[in-house]
Amino acid sequence: MKGNLQKEKGDEKLPEVTPREAYLALLNILEDVEEARLRAVEERNKTLAIITNFTDGLLFFDKENKLSLINPVAEEYLSVKGMEVIGKSLSDLVEFPRLKPIVGLLKKTTRIFRKEIKLEENLILEITTASVKRGEEELGILVVLHDITREKLIEKMKTDFVSLAAHQLRTPLSAIKWTLRMLLDGDLGKITKEQREFLEKTYNSNERMIGLINDLLNVTRIEEGRYLYKLTPVSFEDVVKEVIENYKDQIKKKKIKFKFIGFSRKVPKIKLDVEKIKLAISNFLDNAIRYTPERGKVIVSLQATDKEIRFSVEDSGIGVPKDQQNRLFTKFFRAANAIRTETEGSGLGLFISKNIIEAHGGKVGFKSEEGKGSTFYFTIPYKAKKRMKE
Repeated sequence: MKGNLQKEKGDEKLPEVTPREAYLALLNILEDVEEARLRAVEERNKTLAIITNFTDGLLFFDKENKLSLINPVAEEYLSVKGMEVIGKSLSDLVEFPRLKPIVGLLKKTTRIFRKEIKLEENLILEITTASVKRGEEELGILVVLHDITREKLIEKMKTDFVSLAAHQLRTPLSAIKWTLRMLLDGDLGKITKEQREFLEKTYNSNERMIGLINDLLNVTRIEEGRYLYKLTPVSFEDVVKEVIENYKDQIKKKKIKFKFIGFSRKVPKIKLDVEKIKLAISNFLDNAIRYTPERGKVIVSLQATDKEIRFSVEDSGIGVPKDQQNRLFTKFFRAANAIRTETEGSGLGLFISKNIIEAHGGKVGFKSEEGKGSTFYFTIPYKAKKRMKE
């Protein structure tokens, strides 16, 4: 092929390059290289400036799990100097007190999302990690330290205020309740039919207020980590039947087709906080009855495996809109269609129930379709682990 080309071109020769032209070409190349180097240096300086002035603490561990970068904010949070820790491995960093809890987290998993660490009374950090890659190549792990001390302080102040207000309100509301009860029972003299109607409405409104206060107190106890419970061996099926008994009048009034399906086999007693579990079951059952139209259906069923029991409530009610389902177990949340159907409600029932079940080592869940009904359920293991402390 080479011979053919030479034959076609004849004796054509490449143009000669003078030494000066070669020098100028080399100079141009060097100028381009220098320009590229300056751009790289400028970009590096920009990156270092961003890292240095970043308002959150930053740590970078290379693929060998050695600390290769720490910014000034992280140095301040962790009470270390960069020269003391750069180049050290995770096992070496344990000797630094404030780095120890972070190292403990990274040894368990490199994927951390919003994990809180309290380093001291006035310093609470939120830890987040991100994998850093170049194409498919893993370069290391970036650890972000965000100071949430102020947010936690405000959250505690809000919790303390709610707790104080709820405690202060509960006493007069209880006094009003018993006074109204005495009037309704005729202990203070006879009352007319019209007076009884007004008193009953007032009594029911007062009961709703007391219920709301109790819910708020339960929420504050949960947030303060002192939502205590005493475990007692009980028959779970008997506990559920007791709760159902309290709703028979509501079921009859709405003409709901109600069905209870107990365990299909003999189930041993399980250790529960009966009062709290009754509250969780009541919240699930109350929602099913409240949001199911007249002549609808509600089915309560119990199942058991060798490791756990399962409670579920199926209804033919309004369901939960798909775009709102991820917020269902959060505080004060009520779905838009629930608010339209029933204006009263605090949005705390499911939040409290979730925490009760999880405190017993269990899990909650649901399936729902708007306009077609819902099924809410929870599972509790036979050997519940006490998770909440005083």
